[in-house]
Amino acid sequence: MKTLLCMVLLGSLALVAAPAAKDITGKWDFAVETSAGAGSPKFDFKQDGEKLTGQYEGQLGSAKVLGTVKGDAVEFKFSVEMGEVTYSGKIQEDGTIKGKVSLGDMGEGTFTGKRAK
Repeated sequence: MKTLLCMVLLGSLALVAAPAAKDITGKWDFAVETSAGAGSPKFDFKQDGEKLTGQYEGQLGSAKVLGTVKGDAVEFKFSVEMGEVTYSGKIQEDGTIKGKVSLGDMGEGTFTGKRAK
């Protein structure tokens, strides 16, 4: 019985300690740096719990975005003619999102995202 009670209490503490997902719903301006050059794509995100959807507009065209937000971790991807593009990063204390972008065969880079004004 004591073991069961300890397991329930520890499980409850783990749920309390888990960080809540931050909401990034809205329009964002990103600055992307890669070995192939720089870009400034725009995203319009809609977040429902951990599920992230939205729209990409940029040098690669336009595409629907699918991803997740778990605590401060953000990951999303979209497909364009050149292939799949994947962003993965963290929401910073100042509200920006910073991380890495994978452009398939075109290489990798870094990005910073800020809410559009």
